[in-house]
Amino acid sequence: KAVARKKRSGGEDWRTRKRRGREEARRLAMAVFARLAPRCACPGAREGIGGLWRSFVSSASGLCARHYSAFEGGDTAAAQPPVETDVANLISTIPPSRIRNFSIVAHIDHGKSTLADRILEHTGALKEALDKASSQYLDKLKVEKERGITVKAQTASIVHHVGGLPYLLNLVDTPGHVDFTYEVSRSLSACEGCLLLVDATQGIQAQTVSNCLLALEENLEIISVVNKIDMPAANPEEVTKQIEDVFGLGGEGDAALRVSAKTGQGVPELLDAVVHRIAPPETDREERPFKALIFDAHHDQFRGVVCLCRVIDGKISRGDKIASCGTKTELEVLELGLMCPEPTRTDKLEGGQIGYLVTGMKKTADIRIGDTLHKADQPVEALAGFKPIKSMCFGGIFPSSTDEYESLKKAIEKLTLNDSSVVVHRESSQALGPGFRCGFLGLLHMEVFLQRLEEEFAQSVIATKPFVPLKVIDGEMREKEILSPGDWDEVDWGRSTRVMEPIVLATIVCPNEFTGKVIQLCHDHRGHQVDHSALGSQRVMLRYNLPLPELAGDFYDSLKGCTSGYATLEYEDAGHQDADLVKLDIRVNGETVDSLSQVVPRVNSYKTGKSVVSKMKNLLDRQVFEVALQAVIGNKIIARETISAMRKNVLAKCYGGDVSRKKKLLAKQKEGKKRLK
Repeated sequence: KAVARKKRSGGEDWRTRKRRGREEARRLAMAVFARLAPRCACPGAREGIGGLWRSFVSSASGLCARHYSAFEGGDTAAAQPPVETDVANLISTIPPSRIRNFSIVAHIDHGKSTLADRILEHTGALKEALDKASSQYLDKLKVEKERGITVKAQTASIVHHVGGLPYLLNLVDTPGHVDFTYEVSRSLSACEGCLLLVDATQGIQAQTVSNCLLALEENLEIISVVNKIDMPAANPEEVTKQIEDVFGLGGEGDAALRVSAKTGQGVPELLDAVVHRIAPPETDREERPFKALIFDAHHDQFRGVVCLCRVIDGKISRGDKIASCGTKTELEVLELGLMCPEPTRTDKLEGGQIGYLVTGMKKTADIRIGDTLHKADQPVEALAGFKPIKSMCFGGIFPSSTDEYESLKKAIEKLTLNDSSVVVHRESSQALGPGFRCGFLGLLHMEVFLQRLEEEFAQSVIATKPFVPLKVIDGEMREKEILSPGDWDEVDWGRSTRVMEPIVLATIVCPNEFTGKVIQLCHDHRGHQVDHSALGSQRVMLRYNLPLPELAGDFYDSLKGCTSGYATLEYEDAGHQDADLVKLDIRVNGETVDSLSQVVPRVNSYKTGKSVVSKMKNLLDRQVFEVALQAVIGNKIIARETISAMRKNVLAKCYGGDVSRKKKLLAKQKEGKKRLK
């Protein structure tokens, strides 16, 4: 009978059915109370409902705390960002004249994220002080926490009181590495001022110069700040003099501020300087129509595409219809909010504010970074947007299995929405199958992108060697861009055909004692000196024109090695120059492997080819037949290595006798191996 009852109930026993019934009743009760709660304006009524709810859950399952917190508005699996009504209401009352938008820019490891933590603590944006384990609060990505660097610019809206009046400060924390300069330039375009942070123990470095030039191009108010003044080796007087000599920043009312991002010393004075020295945004909330600039975006699993934007003019509310000047897509605003520093929902965004906007769009192609948003019935003139991206190196990305191509495609689409500096083209390889050729701003940028693919989207990929795009000019002055070694064979080569490689203007800052080694290193990598100047009494700044393919190799590692890690490097595009380059192919048993091909200088072709085939010989396993590894330029073999064959000892059974018997066995084995090839 028990077996028959279990069969009629679908394989469930009475305990399982009873437990499932309690869970269904609990879900129904939660839905009923969720509908009743908003109607109960009386506090006593709400307490009564809450008491009934606690009693019900306690008697039903003993899970009172969890479900009551969910009923009261606690966190759930698909919870929306919390609404901080006090902060939102206060910010909504602040006029544009009391809004300040500013960024923090500096060389890597000069204390940008740590200073942002102290600012958030001082203004009360963080409920409790950060400990060492949770420092760099605005660095949200796993790759940022593992590497200890900032990869994505992050925003935070904070309130600071000066003279009894609240001021809205929109803070943007930016990366410091040269590969993420595009993030810095986008962030600066959304601000009226910036804090130029300089380490008191290291002074001006290469990226400090680059970031200051970016701020000057945007006509921003620059506040120079000397950080780490609490360090024993700090020399703020000399660093202040460097800032005055190199950048011309200083004087009455414009002197460099001194802070300690670690202890918080000088942070209140710094915030007061932001209020007094940085101008408010120029905006008109009432007369002009809504216009906003999208400067960042990311994909949310539940809400779709989330856009970070700066409102230039007008205002926008939930439920309004908006459109973009670029894609012409019309969408409805489902959610608005500010980053305080966590997402905080508001009813509207007004001119001068920086916030986020959710429309429920699922396709990443519906939005573009740098696009202009406006109300659907009030078209406006598009903003200038951002400068076009110029990729410094390209790399092939292929799925480890061809079945995972579609999932890799979707992952790259979502990731490029958050990192718009990556350029993606489809590609197919004979050895690796279908994949993508992606353009990056540097080698670290490529490493971070691959790491995010693996950690955030669980993608297992194969990456090829980075390739620097080249230009080929034929006799009729027609240009063709080469983005991969495979494009080399498509060129119609003639006597008048020229190859041009990109060059960069590299800025190197190092201590005086390493100057000779750095100069020799640059000459070995085909560099030409442009400038040689002193930074104070202990450091020197060298500027060289270097071929970009050299930087994509081992130049940076060699620079750090010859200077004991003290040198810093920054570079910018400097055009193209003629180059004598050749395509180096690798053959395995006479078959060319396209994924191993590379373009190298002719003078280094033999050395490179010999190195590649030697490494392959040590990495590849032996086969039952001989394997030839060849480095080839055109039809000329310039280097060769041979992986000897494994063979069975067919002479083991021969203990002497006529040698012709042994020769016969060896010849028979040789003929059999020929048939295996």
